[in-house]
Amino acid sequence: MSLWLDAARVAAAVNVLLLLGLGWVWLQGYRRHGAQHTLAMLVVAAFLLVENALWLYFYLVHPAFIGWFTETTVEVQAGMTLLCGLELVALAFLAYITWQ
Repeated sequence: MSLWLDAARVAAAVNVLLLLGLGWVWLQGYRRHGAQHTLAMLVVAAFLLVENALWLYFYLVHPAFIGWFTETTVEVQAGMTLLCGLELVALAFLAYITWQ
């Protein structure tokens, strides 16, 4: 397998875990306070969770996608992995701020 594919898998999986944790915190905050911005963060987390779960499915299970990914150019592989990686950095920062 490709190193880029493995890195994208790890990034998507960590994104899912971070989003589950953030979603739980924001859900509890919304139940407690009912703030609209907390609800907005919860909705964003839900959409990002669906997106990352879908990426994880493609990266782990979908044979046609895995075949395409491993056969495409390194630039495309790196670019797609970088997108998951950048999202991971953003979510990690958001998690750090949220859990302070």
